[in-house]
Amino acid sequence: MSLVTLLPFIVLIGAMFLMTRSAKKKQQQAADMRNQMQPGSGIRTIGGLYATVKEVSDDTVLVDAGPGVELLFAKNAIGAVLTDDEYNRIVHGIEHDLKSDVVPDDASSLTETDESAAAADSDEKSVDLGKKDEKDESDEAEEPSDAVTAEAKADDEPKKSGGDSEAK
Repeated sequence: MSLVTLLPFIVLIGAMFLMTRSAKKKQQQAADMRNQMQPGSGIRTIGGLYATVKEVSDDTVLVDAGPGVELLFAKNAIGAVLTDDEYNRIVHGIEHDLKSDVVPDDASSLTETDESAAAADSDEKSVDLGKKDEKDESDEAEEPSDAVTAEAKADDEPKKSGGDSEAK
């Protein structure tokens, strides 16, 4: 057999090897994530249930899904272990305050009072940076009386047809 006939088989075997390798890597990451669960961690099951871990054993996890509701799940049924911020955002609706983490670009916002900021906003004028069309410029150059007379002349002129007239 020549190398040309063996090449498709070699490529196919290489692709299968790479796919199984990536699948094994994902499985290992999921197993590591499940092994890192501790009591008090927020989790999401593969069915979409959000709960807090109460006890962890070798193959099962006891979770607290609400007041007086304890459920026993297989470790493989845990889809994700969530961070505290993410769990509180999803379950309790508590948003992390992002404004406290933002650093201002300049120090003016630190020294400005609310009254001076409101006064500065009201004093600002809008600036038009767009180009004006030639039509707009010619309209501005004409005086209003010229514009009225130009419109009247256009109305008085007979309108031309597209060459399809009935009078011959």
